[in-house]
Amino acid sequence: MIEASPIDALRALLGPQGLLVTPSDMAAYETGARYDQGRAAFVARPASTAETSAVVAYCVRNGIALVPQSGNTGLVSGSTPDASGQQGVLSLDRLTGIFELDRVNRSVQVGAGLRLSDLNARLEADGLFFPIDLGADPRLGGMIATNTGGSRFLRYGDVRRNTLGLKVVLADEAGTVLELGTGLRKDNTGIDWKQMFIGTSGAFGVITECVLNLEPLPRQTATAFLVPSALDRVPDLLTAMEQALGNDLSAFEGLSKNAVTAALSHVPSLRNPFQAGIVPEFVILAEISRSNLPRAGEQPLDAVMEEVLGAIFEREDALLADAFIGRPQEMWALRHALSEGVKHLGRLIAFDLSFRRGDIMRFLDHMKAEMPKHFADVLICDFGHIGDGGVHFNLVVPKDDPRLRDAGFETALREWVFSVAVEEFHGSFSAEHAIGRKNQAFYDRYTPHDIRRLATDLKAIAAPGPLGSVTF
Repeated sequence: MIEASPIDALRALLGPQGLLVTPSDMAAYETGARYDQGRAAFVARPASTAETSAVVAYCVRNGIALVPQSGNTGLVSGSTPDASGQQGVLSLDRLTGIFELDRVNRSVQVGAGLRLSDLNARLEADGLFFPIDLGADPRLGGMIATNTGGSRFLRYGDVRRNTLGLKVVLADEAGTVLELGTGLRKDNTGIDWKQMFIGTSGAFGVITECVLNLEPLPRQTATAFLVPSALDRVPDLLTAMEQALGNDLSAFEGLSKNAVTAALSHVPSLRNPFQAGIVPEFVILAEISRSNLPRAGEQPLDAVMEEVLGAIFEREDALLADAFIGRPQEMWALRHALSEGVKHLGRLIAFDLSFRRGDIMRFLDHMKAEMPKHFADVLICDFGHIGDGGVHFNLVVPKDDPRLRDAGFETALREWVFSVAVEEFHGSFSAEHAIGRKNQAFYDRYTPHDIRRLATDLKAIAAPGPLGSVTF
């Protein structure tokens, strides 16, 4: 428990709305998206960069640990306090007052607490959007701190590619404020320091504002569900689609039968689009899109998709068993319902992995064969971004399974999955959710010593105070 005097000092810095200390007010900030449950000493809610700087400086000078928290939608215990009651939560949820659109530059400067949905709603009238498509609705600061990718990475890249500038507060005794980039897409006048704060879980500083690249809203879209003839044909199918469609291919998402079945069961409003209601073992959601309005004489995208799929069907190597074009809203509704559907099947143990594109299906095939030998009655409900090698490798354990009462069970399961993913298939144990407490041990294990030493040295210089849930 933090003493009364720091609480009084923080309240003086932030005002009555800016500091929460009662258990009922703090409960939502102490509970994560995947069963995380901590205990906060307080929740600080600054409304500006200046207030953030003042809070961070005070806490560093007084040795008070802070855990930055954005939308709290992560899966790796990176944004919730531990159980000690000694860590304060630094929430970004009031950092929403800045919104400066530069239509010509196709960029916007915004507060880090703005939610993705709110940003895109405000940009829609100008025909623009921030092109990171997610099933969740995070705040921008957390998206940058974890370098989120999303479903349209294939076309637009990740958050790193779309971040032009940052304003950050360092965890030093002065709460130093740095402005890193101002919207320029080309600036080679020195080290690109903003990269130190993208994908590093908030360990080097707190992001309070960001300048983001924007893209024109798609004006034409076509989607199709593709059923590959076999799992090992998926990489060839992806290559064939890219060769035929070029940059018009904006998504290539993999959906497993278990994940789709869970979504259809959990969300009654979803329509089962498959013949006779039989869900295939694996389905690809492919999307093609254009940002221009249809031109006279231009082939509609549905026709383009039909033509490309027809040519693939005629190939001698038989990449497809089935395919059908459908309404984008309905197909994406099914894709975005997968997470919630899987979560309601039982106790979810989620992994966010990435591989070379040619290895992802080999990994999935391997795990389906090996899982029953190592962990019986654990259901694999995978889905993810086949176009960029990412997979949400979700494992579901029945809620009444006695193994869930043994803390060592989940630890052993994580150890095995990560060892296979990293050591056998040379993948990453964290594709989009960064590190957090759940992945700290694997960062320590798989990151080379010299790189860890460099990160530690940088942290000691830039942000020596106790900030974040990650130890570099």
